[in-house]
Amino acid sequence: MGKGLIRSAILIVVIVLGIGSYYFITDIRSEMAHKKLVKNYEKPIPKTINDEYDVIVIGGEPEGVAAAVSAARNGAKTLLVEKREELGGLFTYGMLNFLDIPRNDSKRPVSMGIFKEWHDLVRGKDAFGILDAKAAFKKLVDEEPNLTLSVQTEVVNAGLDSNQLTSVELKNKYGTYIVKGKTFIDATQDADFATMSKVPFFMGGEDIGIKDKRMAVTLMLHLKNVDWDKVKKEANSNTFGGAHLNDSVMWGFTKLHDDYKPVQEGTRLRGLNLAKVDDEYYINALQIFGIDGLNELSKQEAIEKGKKETEHILKYLHEKFPGFENAEVVSYPEELYVRETRHIWAEYQLPMSDVWKNSDHWDSIGVAAYPVDVQAQTPHDYGYVISAPKQYAIPFRSLVPKEIDGLLVVGRSAGYSSLAAGSARVVPTGMVTGEAAGAAAALAIKEDVTFRALSKDKKLINTLREDLKNQGAFVDPFEMDYPYKDEWYDKSIQTLINYGLVVGGYSNNLNVEDTATKIKFAKMLKEGVQRVSPEKMNELKDKLDVVIYKVAKKEKSPIKRDEVAEFLTEVLVGKSSDNNWDVLLEKGIISEKLAKRLTENKELKLKELYAIMADVIHYSEKEHTH
Repeated sequence: MGKGLIRSAILIVVIVLGIGSYYFITDIRSEMAHKKLVKNYEKPIPKTINDEYDVIVIGGEPEGVAAAVSAARNGAKTLLVEKREELGGLFTYGMLNFLDIPRNDSKRPVSMGIFKEWHDLVRGKDAFGILDAKAAFKKLVDEEPNLTLSVQTEVVNAGLDSNQLTSVELKNKYGTYIVKGKTFIDATQDADFATMSKVPFFMGGEDIGIKDKRMAVTLMLHLKNVDWDKVKKEANSNTFGGAHLNDSVMWGFTKLHDDYKPVQEGTRLRGLNLAKVDDEYYINALQIFGIDGLNELSKQEAIEKGKKETEHILKYLHEKFPGFENAEVVSYPEELYVRETRHIWAEYQLPMSDVWKNSDHWDSIGVAAYPVDVQAQTPHDYGYVISAPKQYAIPFRSLVPKEIDGLLVVGRSAGYSSLAAGSARVVPTGMVTGEAAGAAAALAIKEDVTFRALSKDKKLINTLREDLKNQGAFVDPFEMDYPYKDEWYDKSIQTLINYGLVVGGYSNNLNVEDTATKIKFAKMLKEGVQRVSPEKMNELKDKLDVVIYKVAKKEKSPIKRDEVAEFLTEVLVGKSSDNNWDVLLEKGIISEKLAKRLTENKELKLKELYAIMADVIHYSEKEHTH
């Protein structure tokens, strides 16, 4: 790799690695083999890069490594740019080493291809060693002759010709340089390069009227001197709520939510996600609230707050939790685990209903399956799981941003709705999208088409899917059932779940046969208006508060059809009458189809309330767009 690049180089950039020795694993068949075969990985460091590449990948996150390796393997001359000293991002600098591995309903992992290669290199368990992870990422990169790595390199600017991305301005300690690219892939956590390239995006839950939705961030705990066997005994007891476990991880202990009292404002200890790697232990449990994941000062303040809270947590564990009596802090992560910031607008914005329906897509480039996990946003809520899919496809169109050509976006900020991202944001799924983006970039160059044109060409998408399948990716077509499929209220549920107005949990149970209550209706109406149109919410807030006040004394009592009609006309029409149901029909707030089904004034079941509220949502959407 070095000689070929030296001969052809026009622009010289010193590649600063500064990372000391690297290690890699060549055999994972046993712990003994692992320990014996970890050794210094020595390879000449390339000292030049060209002034132009086929594919330029921004971000050395796991998703970026997968993208760059995939592009290089498909014959593209590839540059991987990383601002840090080493690779792995969230996994290595954030110490997030408890893997959220998407598994289908047969409990089989669905993240294949390059993710599986990397996972095998780090011993194929639910937890991995940080040094092993760095070594495995470096090994994957170093073995590709078409791939150049430039670390400690900052992206200064994106070069655009009209709406076509053409170059990137890079800076390191030796200078500033312009590097041209035929295609680009943004693999940063927050879609930083896409934003720099003027790709449209939204923040947090802005797509459902909750712009300032901020899930808790986490500072990982890194400990030693934990008695794993003692902790396992607690996992089988109910002292802290019990836990699930295997040989490398435990998760549960949900009573800690209430038992542990934090000392730092805006923090909380949730149930422990505990990972064991050799004689070191990592815990994903410390939640920190109100942090702006795009603000470096806010994040640094959160890290300092997390360090102080960690000291208190350790004292609590010493005194209360058997197995932690002698535990000590080994180190602190350099970075936070931030779950959500930007979401790009893409050619296809993967909706929550696709996840709910276990949907396949004609342009599927990989499969995801992780539960839709919406983490807590304040110390006063606990978060929730919207649903647990069997498996669903990630469409290639969800990687193609609106308006700007020449760029794909992978990872948690790709083209998903904010709710669907609760599942699709996990790193193994991100590595699946990275691998697909790398292969797609090589194919687009070969066929001389834009990514947008590729996203509409079924023949070329089939070629891409075949390429990915040959690389070991999971792209086989599938068809699966989903809860309440083909029921008369099926599409109503899909409408509501796209806005997060119904929550099925791990069991996907919406209790459709339960009796609808007054307070359930009132809260759903208020949240529905807020999520479709925050502007309309400001206008109707007083009327909605009146409805909630009216039901407050009998909030758990059943609600009848005509009561729903009365409240809806008061809020949406302005004045109720003797024939409110007919008024709603006349105004188009409820559909004729639903009106024919609900011909009597009777106590409603949840499925009937869901259908009414879905009609209200559709009506509000039309009003909002007008």
